[in-house]
Amino acid sequence: MSTHVIIGAGPVAHATATELLAKGLAVRSVTRSGNGEMPPGVERERADASNESALLHATRDAAAIYNCANPPYAKWASEWPPIAGALLAAAEKHGAVLVTMSNLYGYGPSTRPFKETDALAALGEKGKVRGAMWAQAIEAHRAGRVRVTEARASDFIGPRVIDANMGTRVVDNVLAGKAVSLMGKLDVPHAITAMGDVGVTMAVLGTNERALGRAWHVPTAPAQTQREIVAGLCRTAGVPMVKARAMPAVALTIGGLFVPMLRALRE
Repeated sequence: MSTHVIIGAGPVAHATATELLAKGLAVRSVTRSGNGEMPPGVERERADASNESALLHATRDAAAIYNCANPPYAKWASEWPPIAGALLAAAEKHGAVLVTMSNLYGYGPSTRPFKETDALAALGEKGKVRGAMWAQAIEAHRAGRVRVTEARASDFIGPRVIDANMGTRVVDNVLAGKAVSLMGKLDVPHAITAMGDVGVTMAVLGTNERALGRAWHVPTAPAQTQREIVAGLCRTAGVPMVKARAMPAVALTIGGLFVPMLRALRE
């Protein structure tokens, strides 16, 4: 039986696996440790996604490979290229579809809503990394070597989302009735994407030939300000409105001198 192989075991991997299992498909999760929370019925395998030979074995019977990996934020420039290269090689070797979970960083600055056909013109390091990954993949697709597609989403919210701006750091405080501290301005509209919609989109892209050869935006609700999003969380939880405050930019600057993750967040 052909298997749908998911690289990673984070919230995107879990949501994707849930949707694929609902379609009656065989699903395997590949991680460095062989662990991670996944739905019942998912096969586990241990492999380093940056090791091409190990990944070739782990994806041996793949009908589709789902790139749900998430290297450390501060190490994207060094860790994404070998992973992306190994995934392309595995998809080409096995004749599998490669579905990549990406974000909006590659577009770079814009004064209007993003479209899937916009050029990838990022100015920052992380955006350039994501743009280069897609450029490499779509070039291989157009050359007839491999079949690829890509999902792009904004910041995540929802089940198992821990480290995002609207992750547990905010949600746990809302549930406890405590003030929340947010990065960036509180009153500028900013889209957030529900994790359930991410899973549905990834599963569709990996099982529908019409999805191939282009990128797709995950359906996302209209943008709201961070203050409005926090208010919505409070209403949903049935708790009084909590105080929302902006994290001082100087805190990221000073913290970034000692903590690579904080330094990476400034971009």
